[in-house]
Amino acid sequence: MTRARLSSQPLRHLQDRIATALITAGGIGVLLAVLGIGVFLLWEAAPLLLDEELGSLSMLTPLAWGTLKAALMALLFALPLALGAAAYSAFFMSPRLRSRIKPTLEMMEAIPGVVVGFIAGMVLAPWVERHLASTLVVIVWLPLSAGLAGMLWHLASRHWQRRLPLSWAALWLIPWLVAMGMLALWSTPLVEQALWGGDLRRYLYDAFGLDYMTRNALIVGLAMGFAVIPSVYSLAEDALNEVPRPLMEGAQALGASRWQAVIKVALAAAGPGLFSAVMIGAGRAVGETMIVLMASSNTALLSASPFEGMRTMAAAIAIELPEATVGGVTYRMLVLAALVLFLFTFFVNTLAEVVRQRLRRRYQRMGGGA
Repeated sequence: MTRARLSSQPLRHLQDRIATALITAGGIGVLLAVLGIGVFLLWEAAPLLLDEELGSLSMLTPLAWGTLKAALMALLFALPLALGAAAYSAFFMSPRLRSRIKPTLEMMEAIPGVVVGFIAGMVLAPWVERHLASTLVVIVWLPLSAGLAGMLWHLASRHWQRRLPLSWAALWLIPWLVAMGMLALWSTPLVEQALWGGDLRRYLYDAFGLDYMTRNALIVGLAMGFAVIPSVYSLAEDALNEVPRPLMEGAQALGASRWQAVIKVALAAAGPGLFSAVMIGAGRAVGETMIVLMASSNTALLSASPFEGMRTMAAAIAIELPEATVGGVTYRMLVLAALVLFLFTFFVNTLAEVVRQRLRRRYQRMGGGA
């Protein structure tokens, strides 16, 4: 038996070396492929960058503005929901409920962007155009109604708090939010008459000169935010869940409530991880193509209005590159836009990884100190 074990050791060492060599070759291959993409884009865009007459680069300004505008609208919608859901599921939600809801939210990331864009462009955009005031009232009222529910729960008696535990709020809040949404829709005509003279779109045009387009930045923000939420939630929840429990227990032992421990201890400890999640979400929003193509008007406008359209760099590449002549000015402009997106994505991912490694070292020091 001893001889058989000794004879099998060289074979195991050989298998380990082969596996190590394959993993190393795969990693180096990925790095070379990424480097090759960057070199190719830089080579193709070099004639345009070296041209003394850089006036044509001003054509990228509306595309860059549209890219940032779409990403900002998506993050404004996605970050409060994703980070709030991550904090709740990491520290307040029942483990049984968390084991079902967390995988469901993570599976939302598998929904193709073209499906989200189709629903946003064909269903959401016409509905919002017909019910613009109702949409704005619902967007404002639902967060306030959630806060109202929390205040009522805090003021309720122990009997009702036991019947409606905070750990299961993700379920009993659903009928409350549905009722509040119906209340908002019912009261919209009264609100529109009181605040905007009965016609919100005319009020926006007369007061601010804002014209409403069917497919605009608001629609893109709602649709793209829906697509960004799963990735931000998953990364943020993992970062919060990895916060050492002795830190939370120590804060509560010193007299802090669970909410105070979350705000002052957990968020500070998981800050780098949360920042990494936000950066990954921003990278996804900047590089999204199909949702912007189908949910926006694809008009290159330098406008900050959420009710007007835009054209992003990724959308411009998808639309114009098949018809661009190789070597022409339009082709090189599109390649330059791709190079800008590539550098931004590379920078965001690198920054997120650096922050993640810093978070891991911080946790290791905390664990060693404990």
